[in-house]
Amino acid sequence: MFTGIIEELGTIRKIGGGSLTIAARTVLTDARIGDSIAVNGVCLTVTRFDAGSFTADVMPETVRRTSFDGLHPGAVVNLERAVAVGTRLGGHIVSGHIDGTGDVTAIGREGNAVLITVAAALNLLRGIVEKGSVALEGISLTVAAVDDQTFTVSLIPHTLEVTNLHTKKKGSRVNIETDVIGKYVERLLRMPGSSEQVEPQTETGLTEAFLRNCGF
Repeated sequence: MFTGIIEELGTIRKIGGGSLTIAARTVLTDARIGDSIAVNGVCLTVTRFDAGSFTADVMPETVRRTSFDGLHPGAVVNLERAVAVGTRLGGHIVSGHIDGTGDVTAIGREGNAVLITVAAALNLLRGIVEKGSVALEGISLTVAAVDDQTFTVSLIPHTLEVTNLHTKKKGSRVNIETDVIGKYVERLLRMPGSSEQVEPQTETGLTEAFLRNCGF
């Protein structure tokens, strides 16, 4: 599990043949074989490491689901170690399992903030709500606006400085992970006969009794 608070920027050294090697420092200070590190929001397992880099295997499914096919040697990536018990959860619960990708459609400024708008598929947008949380490239962000085609996040200068979002431009593809709690709620709402005591769903598919009987 991760929090979406990026610890450092790494640089791709090698990629291909089912693995990638990333130059890093901070995430290696307590690294062990088998540790989980989120790379642009994708949970990967450390298979080798030395003082200045680590290597992880990448499955074909991972490449299909993420923006990894666009990575190349020299590319800058966001890195975060798995959360340790007892630390502060500064972002939100992030699993490191990417739901899909989106394309940056606009980048603008509002005061000291940078607004990034991303176009995404409807199945992703269903799990994104205004003022809710979303992980973009592994970064925990708050949704500023959402419609039936895009969503917008607002970045403070610090986030732009310490993550790879400053390298993005219109047309860039980005990894998206929607809020895990929302996924379970949607799954419950879509499952027929999930409880014998559940009363018929309303037009919106949600009633107080339905949520109560499902444990909410």
